[in-house]
Amino acid sequence: MKFKDAFLSMLIVQVGIALLAVINYGATLETLQAVTRFSGRASLAIFSLIFLFQKHQYIKLTSILSDKYYSIFAIAHGIHLIQLLAFVYLSGNELIPIRLAGGFLAYVLIFAMPYVQYQFDLNKISLKAFSRLNLIYLHYVWFIFFMSYLPRVRGQLPDVGGSYSEFVVLLAWVSLMLGMKLQSQLMNKISNRSR
Repeated sequence: MKFKDAFLSMLIVQVGIALLAVINYGATLETLQAVTRFSGRASLAIFSLIFLFQKHQYIKLTSILSDKYYSIFAIAHGIHLIQLLAFVYLSGNELIPIRLAGGFLAYVLIFAMPYVQYQFDLNKISLKAFSRLNLIYLHYVWFIFFMSYLPRVRGQLPDVGGSYSEFVVLLAWVSLMLGMKLQSQLMNKISNRSR
């Protein structure tokens, strides 16, 4: 898929989320909360594709998200960040410093990876360095998604919107992602040793 097509698809999803929220909640703060929540789910879907299929031998990530998949995720999650900051500001919610620091580092990685990929494509970063950065990126962003849903399941974030069953399903999905990734890596190692 071309970058332009992937970008337009992502924008259509974001606009669809906003329209559905307005239809369901009207022009309220609850609408912005719903938009923020579901744009985060859309970002998780994009990240799931990157996390699971980046080096998959049968499913080509470039055919789903273009060869600039880090950029697609960064743009989608950037939209989510703008919505999140707007909601926090308008609702008057307090920010939790430890969560803020962890999320800030994740956003730094998310916004830096498109540039890192660009530098790698120009042979300005070695494969070894790129692989290490990619490993840190994938697992840290995965960890932040995990830590986004764990306190929701525990009931530690009561005013975030959404249902308990929704949080359980999302936490289960994020956990399953890691299991699938580890299983895939193990199978690749076994396959390489048998050759």
